[in-house]
Amino acid sequence: MANPKRSGQSLLTVLLALGANIVVALAKTVAAVLTGSASMVAESAHSWADAGNEIFLLQAERRALRPQDELHPTGYGREAYVWSLFAAVGLFTAGAVVSILHGFSQLGTGEPDSDYLVNYIVLAVAFVFEGISFFQSFRQARSMAAERDTGTLEHVLSTSNPTLRAVFAEDAAALIGLVIAFLGVLLHELTGNAVYDAVGSILVGILLAVVAVVLIDRNRRFLLGEPAPDRVNQAALVALLQHPQVERVTYLHLEYVGPERVFLVAAVDLIGDDKESDVADDLYEVERAIERDEHVAEAVLTLSRRGAPALLPHDPDALEQR
Repeated sequence: MANPKRSGQSLLTVLLALGANIVVALAKTVAAVLTGSASMVAESAHSWADAGNEIFLLQAERRALRPQDELHPTGYGREAYVWSLFAAVGLFTAGAVVSILHGFSQLGTGEPDSDYLVNYIVLAVAFVFEGISFFQSFRQARSMAAERDTGTLEHVLSTSNPTLRAVFAEDAAALIGLVIAFLGVLLHELTGNAVYDAVGSILVGILLAVVAVVLIDRNRRFLLGEPAPDRVNQAALVALLQHPQVERVTYLHLEYVGPERVFLVAAVDLIGDDKESDVADDLYEVERAIERDEHVAEAVLTLSRRGAPALLPHDPDALEQR
């Protein structure tokens, strides 16, 4: 099973983002109706798309936590990537495409002056709510990155936790989008030219499209079978070699099958020269010992080929850094 503490943190992050997006989406929609601002229409579409995406992410969290069974010996962790992929596609279609098309439709239409104060108030309120949500996801990402001695952004891009990556990316895009919308409205007010407002809508759409494509690509990679990074491989190698029955490891492959969960395949030499039936029991014992680690969904071990070179750990402390 996945770490319940980490799952609880991810769930809290998603729920906070969902609540913020619903409140913000309602406010932006009212402002868009009252003012007719193209940038506010784009921001409304953005927030409603984000709110819908959080539903997908909640589903991802729930279904990925189902226990292993005979049909799914490595568990249901990959469902997290399926539902996160749906969320990313939703962000692209309901957010990016709508914003870009609406922006182009407003170019040259001579959009009338709007109630700029309403727009500014809504954008300011939205920035506060989105900022609170982003702070929660940033704090979680920074904490996990510190455990792995890596940068926060690097961890967000590489993490096997698609919920954290999606919420972080969507909240960051929301804050940037609010700045773009503010500039579009401000330039419209200062110049009297509605083109700036329409361009703001288009830029918000392009921003969402870029974020959506990145999220789609990351989920695609994990669905295809993302190999674990060197740090995790070294940790697993150390763990295997620390087992009293393992003399050396000649092959090791780890592949993510869910958030922070891997499928481990290894070829090992065992200490001693036991008969075949005892060797099978010994391998089974080592497999079960490895699977006690919460990060290992399933371990499959086989005997090394004669003469196969041994794999040696480069970092004996890697196990402590996982």
